Amino acid sequence: MALLKVLEFPDPRLRTKAVDVDPAELATSAFQTLLDDMFETMYAAPGIGLAASQVDVHKRFMVIDVSDDRSRPLVFINPRITAREGEQVYQEGCLSVPGIYADVTRSNVITVEALDRHGQPFTLTADGLLAVCIQHEMDHLEGKLFVDYLSPLKREMVRKKLLKARRAA
Repeated sequence: MALLKVLEFPDPRLRTKAVDVDPAELATSAFQTLLDDMFETMYAAPGIGLAASQVDVHKRFMVIDVSDDRSRPLVFINPRITAREGEQVYQEGCLSVPGIYADVTRSNVITVEALDRHGQPFTLTADGLLAVCIQHEMDHLEGKLFVDYLSPLKREMVRKKLLKARRAA
């Protein structure tokens, strides 16, 4: 397994809309290795979700594990949200926007349909942190970042702060 490079805001590649994964691709060792590498990268960060778009693979899949002990790894391939209820505000962070956190309003309960890592379809109803994480990662697949929920002024402040931090590193 290997750690992957995570793209950081304002990299324009983060704005690329992902395309569906061909189900024939799921059986390849390269795809399965990529999933394992994404989990390793996410856990090392440490994070609770990572969309393929964040590692410069612009296909519709993501890995998530919101458990404290890394015991519930989830893979969502070609995910689609089919139902939403309520609202919740969560303070979100992002591996592509390091060190920045902001309150974002999202649906409280969602139902998502996807394929698992072996191509088996499943439906999952999620709430709380898992629902937030799924919505956050699915935004990445659409080329959207959590900073897009901020005012233009705050988003520009985040951009400048990250660019300054990169220059200093």
